[in-house]
Amino acid sequence: MEVNEFTRIGKRLFAEHLVGGNFGNMSIRTGEESFLITRSGSYLDDTGDLVRVPLFGDVPSAASSEWRVHRSVYQQTRHQAIVHAHPPCAVAASLVYDEINPLDSEGKMFCPTIPIAVGEPGSSELAEDVADCLALTGLCIARGHGTFATGKTLEEAYLYTSLAEHACRVLSIANSFR
Repeated sequence: MEVNEFTRIGKRLFAEHLVGGNFGNMSIRTGEESFLITRSGSYLDDTGDLVRVPLFGDVPSAASSEWRVHRSVYQQTRHQAIVHAHPPCAVAASLVYDEINPLDSEGKMFCPTIPIAVGEPGSSELAEDVADCLALTGLCIARGHGTFATGKTLEEAYLYTSLAEHACRVLSIANSFR
């Protein structure tokens, strides 16, 4: 059943152009000792087998390259699911702003400030900065890389991902009128 949920959310991410190719990854916590994550190089709309990663100890080589971020978030927070996507407007906004302050009503209501994390993709630095951001909120953007959104379910994490892209798109359009 879990694979079906991953594929369902992956299809939504593709339909909204929040990921492309085999970019992005998703995971869910599976108790106090591990989480399931998409395989390295997998397409999110057809995830196939998932990889179980322990919260401590050796990591299977098949795990997504962003396993460090997912692991750090699960070690430092109570979040249950993570979606990492590459929404183009959110990525572009992260190159211009140090934090995103949405102008739209939904953004203001659900995530009035979206922090920008720093670090190279797959690095320990990025993992620590994202985990620090997500200890305070459910959403952040890694500068020039993409969103990390959390929730009780993949569905909720997907909604925050979509919210980030919408808020950044509105911000971009509003700035074009100035």
